[in-house]
Amino acid sequence: MSNAATVPAPAPDPSPSAATEAATDITPPASSPQRQGLAALTLAAVGVVYGDIGTSPLYTMKEIFAPHTGVPLDTPHLVGAVSAIFWALMLVVTLKYVILILRADNHGEGGGLALTALAAQAVKSRPALRHALLLLGVFGATLFYGDSLITPAISVLGAMEGLEIVTPALKAWVVPISVAILVGLFLVQRFGTAFVGRFFGPVIVLWFLMLGASGLVHIAQQPGILAALNPLHAFEFLAGRGWHVFAAVGALVLAITGAEALYADMGHFGRRPIRLAWTGLVLPALALNYLGQGALLMGDPKAIENPFYRLFPQAWVLPALVLATLAAIIASQAVISGAYSLTRQAIQLGFLPRMTVRYTSARAHGQIYLPAVNWALLVGVVAAVVMFGSSSALAGAYGIAVTLTMLITTALTYVVVRESWRLPAPLAIGATVFFLAVDALMFAGCAVKLFDGGWFPLALALGLFVLMSTWARGRALLLGGVRREGQALQAFVDSLDASGLSQARRTAVYAVADPDTVPQALLHNLKHNQVLHERNVILTVVFHEAPWVPPARRLEVQALGNGFWQVKVNFGFMDEPDVPTALALAAGRGLPIPAFETSYFLSRETVVPTPGGGMADWRERLFAAMSRNAGGVAEFFRLPSNAVVELGTRVQI
Repeated sequence: MSNAATVPAPAPDPSPSAATEAATDITPPASSPQRQGLAALTLAAVGVVYGDIGTSPLYTMKEIFAPHTGVPLDTPHLVGAVSAIFWALMLVVTLKYVILILRADNHGEGGGLALTALAAQAVKSRPALRHALLLLGVFGATLFYGDSLITPAISVLGAMEGLEIVTPALKAWVVPISVAILVGLFLVQRFGTAFVGRFFGPVIVLWFLMLGASGLVHIAQQPGILAALNPLHAFEFLAGRGWHVFAAVGALVLAITGAEALYADMGHFGRRPIRLAWTGLVLPALALNYLGQGALLMGDPKAIENPFYRLFPQAWVLPALVLATLAAIIASQAVISGAYSLTRQAIQLGFLPRMTVRYTSARAHGQIYLPAVNWALLVGVVAAVVMFGSSSALAGAYGIAVTLTMLITTALTYVVVRESWRLPAPLAIGATVFFLAVDALMFAGCAVKLFDGGWFPLALALGLFVLMSTWARGRALLLGGVRREGQALQAFVDSLDASGLSQARRTAVYAVADPDTVPQALLHNLKHNQVLHERNVILTVVFHEAPWVPPARRLEVQALGNGFWQVKVNFGFMDEPDVPTALALAAGRGLPIPAFETSYFLSRETVVPTPGGGMADWRERLFAAMSRNAGGVAEFFRLPSNAVVELGTRVQI
């Protein structure tokens, strides 16, 4: 089921293929969560999954009562605001994500692209709907990059603003120190996260224990805040705001940012550890801290300048600041690693050009480093810190991308539960309408901040969407050009007369996107060198709309005669595309491919934009520029550099 002719369906890559197919019988690798201890996974999940939402108490309460929201700072509104936060955590995070959406796994994997692939597979018989769902899913994926910029900036700034509580003289150092911490964080990415990752869980556990304990102290002093557990106070708080409710909701959303991480990280930790961590530690700690901040403000309204740090006695502010900084760094690390993983998935699904991918751990699957993504994020994060200058200013930009992602997740989940799980229509529609209403309210609340910074992640997402859709469409047009100008492979093999050609006692592997067309590199080799190899392998690499492909389905081999074979290598979008290792399996299928007697021939296409083609002129020029700057095939597919021969060809689109 190749999707070369539709957009944004992943398009095959002529050199070699990045085609996608629906995969079945997919199993996770040996390093899957099921093979690790439940306690260890739960501890790790606390550190990685909940770092983002765990730093929300640094700034949420302050923003709800900021002047622009118009919310009075009195006891009824404090109780109502805390009640709204608590029930947002219960309805959106607990009910929607922890209980429901964690069930929508793509063979153990979660996240935007995994859910998109699952929904697209559920409606594969309806191409128009499948096209629309892929379009929606890709746009949702681009929104994550906005979150990847803002989360590190707002988390570190929110933590560093505690310096003002230590002494007002340090206020001028908040931005410079924040920038220094973030630059250091991005500089160490090249070394991987294996070492520092061991401390993620314990540090964040300590952070949540501190959140709960500090809140509990103030609840004991003002037990009236416990009235916030009554959902009626949340309803009255929101209903009483009238049209100004959107400003208040836009601030409330800050309390649940990071909820998408529960789903996105399911493949790393598993459903059960994520649920245990939430219900056993994270939710109680967050609830107690927000209740404690409300109790503090009931007794001391002046603490609104920074209600989080005012929870602590002066002597404890500095230790709290240090722990908050560590928590902010961990939260930042989680979204940075997520951006790497998402980019690799997008490349393998055919939505982005190849980039350099470095594997930073020989044992931990999925620990990767993408230099281009790292430096782009660093520039964006530093720009956000310098441009906005405070967590309050960044709060205007935060939330709009997150809530739009939540809307998209709800829509895609409906397709899965209705079309794949076949749940009754009333149940599926009723649940979807409820969550869409909640998501729409939150999005509307954030949308009012569009001109206060909300444009920032949206502009980034739209720019990335243009790039991703242009790349997918351009690769489809490029493959179409190759097919139109190519020769049928089987007919070529049957008619081949090798008597007049020199024969090299080696194996030649020709990487192609269309396995039924003669590779351009083979034709160039015959034309210029008059050489035919003893074994000629026509290789197609296919990435499936599933995370993992088991070793038993990794390779498909078919003999064509006259020393030619067709070989198809199957990968999931979470697999490491190591082609030589996969080809080693061919020996068991009657096709030995000796590592030191094999040459890889690749076609290097020069894209020639033509007027009246399949895309607007500016998109064709953009695609040509992206193609010129795409990473090398050899490095991406881990081919031995001393055995690769590249031959150029010009292709019109």
